[in-house]
Amino acid sequence: MQDDNLPSRPGDDERGDHLPVQRPGQLAVGGGQRAMALDVFEDKRGGDEDEIDLLAYWRILVKRKWLVLGVLGTVVALALIATLMMPPVYRATATLQIDRESVQILQDEGLGNAEAAAPDFLTTQYELLKSRALAERVANELAIDAATVERLGSTTWWQRATGALRPEPVNAADDAGDAESEADAMADLRQAVGIVRSGLTVEPVRNSRLVRIHFDSTLPAFSARVVNAVADGFIAHAIERKFDASSYASKYIEEQLALAKGRLEESERALVAFATKENIVTSGEGSQSLESQNLGALNASLAAAQDERIRAQAAWSQVSGGGQLPAGAISNSILNSLQQQRATLNAEYQQQLKTYKPEYPSMLALKGQIDEVDRQIAQERNAVRASIKAEYDAAQARENMLVAQIDALRGRTLDVDNRSIDYNILRREVDTNRQLYDSLLQRYKEVGVAAGAGVGTNNISIVDRAMIPSGRFKPNLPLNLAIGLMLGLMLGVLLAFVLEFLDDTLKGPEDIEQHLRMAVLGIIPHLKKQSVADAMGDPRSAFAEAYRSVRTALQFSTDNGVPKVLLVTSASASEGKSTTATTLARNFAQLGKRVLLIEADLRNPSLHRVLGVRSDTGLSSLLAGAASASQVIMDTDDERLKVMLAGPLPPNPAELLSGSRLLSMLTVAAEKYDQVIIDGPPVLGIADAPILSNVAGGTLMVVQAGGTRIKTAQAALKRLAAARAHVLGAILTHYDAKVAGYGYDYSSYYSYGTQPRLAGK
Repeated sequence: MQDDNLPSRPGDDERGDHLPVQRPGQLAVGGGQRAMALDVFEDKRGGDEDEIDLLAYWRILVKRKWLVLGVLGTVVALALIATLMMPPVYRATATLQIDRESVQILQDEGLGNAEAAAPDFLTTQYELLKSRALAERVANELAIDAATVERLGSTTWWQRATGALRPEPVNAADDAGDAESEADAMADLRQAVGIVRSGLTVEPVRNSRLVRIHFDSTLPAFSARVVNAVADGFIAHAIERKFDASSYASKYIEEQLALAKGRLEESERALVAFATKENIVTSGEGSQSLESQNLGALNASLAAAQDERIRAQAAWSQVSGGGQLPAGAISNSILNSLQQQRATLNAEYQQQLKTYKPEYPSMLALKGQIDEVDRQIAQERNAVRASIKAEYDAAQARENMLVAQIDALRGRTLDVDNRSIDYNILRREVDTNRQLYDSLLQRYKEVGVAAGAGVGTNNISIVDRAMIPSGRFKPNLPLNLAIGLMLGLMLGVLLAFVLEFLDDTLKGPEDIEQHLRMAVLGIIPHLKKQSVADAMGDPRSAFAEAYRSVRTALQFSTDNGVPKVLLVTSASASEGKSTTATTLARNFAQLGKRVLLIEADLRNPSLHRVLGVRSDTGLSSLLAGAASASQVIMDTDDERLKVMLAGPLPPNPAELLSGSRLLSMLTVAAEKYDQVIIDGPPVLGIADAPILSNVAGGTLMVVQAGGTRIKTAQAALKRLAAARAHVLGAILTHYDAKVAGYGYDYSSYYSYGTQPRLAGK
């Protein structure tokens, strides 16, 4: 890459064949409108750098398709081999229904259904299915011995083969090893429990109370037996746990009942002893002393007596002042009949008075009767008043007597209450003990009912029992192959991307434009079977057409066409410099130009091998003054093409090239020949190429596809930029579109029209 800040060399502006100072991001092409056009094109193409380039990923996969296919085939083959070597595993399945608890052993709030109502009830049941206790129960019921364990274990192909060759051991005596039998039995039990637990799988059915129990083993009948044994054992274990809970509750309540009974008897004895000592008598259910009960009765009688006295007093107050007699008192006497009789007599008297005079004997008799009735009425009224007065006096006397009795009984009641404080405390203790005893007795009866009826019911039932599996569960060959295919494809793609990420070489023209910011003047296809000479001998070959395309691109690389002196170099050795220089020289000669090809690699020359000529003199002889130009320039099979070989290898090539003889020789050659092409040495490691690029009119970089590293090419461009070289662009050699992963095959493009056309077409 060139430095934008390097100063211009004197004479650059006059020469016109050097590239102007580049802007960042501009492709290194000749300049002027072509550079601006390529610059704009690059800006538009690289505008969305954050987008994912799927085509680039596809090219990587196409490029490394054999690696991906190799990894894919290897993984699939390993999956196939591993599947074929795996022992067949058979799965038996049983289905259980687990309902929540419905029977309560203790009818106490927070106890009966607390476990079943908990949200983790089903999770607890699933863990119980996988518990060690249940596995031990199944192992004991099925009598899983060492022989069964050995049959389950010797199922791989290697174990089956070694088991067939190894004879079974024969016991010397039946009673031998009695001392170790118990330890062996425990070891066998642990091993059997491990087999049951390792092969068991519990699978809850979503949104239901069903659960599937799976068991995997190499023996199909054994798998079915274990699953059914686990289901039966789980149900039996649940019933046993309920029975144990009922038994424990019954035993516990019996103990508490005996203690409560003893406390109740003791408290009752203490209560009776205290009542006897203090002479306290209570009624049976009232729990009160007789004095208190009598005082209550007298209070009620006093209230009634006071009410009766008030009523009698009101009646006496009414009649004592001359008022009307109470209606109730009149109704209880003959006063009403006397008044009716008087009214009748008075009416008769008045009727007779109309006829007779008062002195008439009959009238006097009626008058006498009326007076007698009046006397009787007055006498009856006095009798009623006397009865009201007597009733009032009796009520008053009764009230006074009740008041006197209450006053006397109140004192005795207070004395009894003072002595009954301790008695009440003892009585409450008796009541508490009696309630506790009655509650425990009721609980004991409920536990008996639950133990007799509730334990027989179970919330776990078998929906489907396990059947002997007819086919193996695993290994699943199609599934394993599909997994191997997917895994192999993922590993292959990952490995391809990793290798591509680690591969820091320039693989295609896009890499040169992106990393080197240079224009690609040509792409030379890779020759697989054909040699360079044969490819160049065929003018219609893609190889020859590619170099003719490079020749055409060089003619438009600057405003003045191809620089008279053109240096062909590369970042490192063996990238195709000599072949490129030779082929370009022949192509320019085919245009009728006089071309001089100079072999300027004075350290490891190879042009003489490409051309098949040798000479004892050459460029080194000319620069050292040991020969003239006419002595070192050689003819070739093309009269328009002349060659100057490197000559003897000098000990100080850089000093020879730094002298003035090189510039003079190139100046004279540029005047005599139409085109001077220099086959230069590589840029890195030595100072020869920067010296040659400084005196040459233009420099052409040769990049080997898949061989030149990015950092190496960038370092070479920096050295050329430091030498103020005019880098025209780069050509990509040894390019194979199929290997690089690009869909466009340049060789097919260059070979367009090379096939003979049929007549009439």
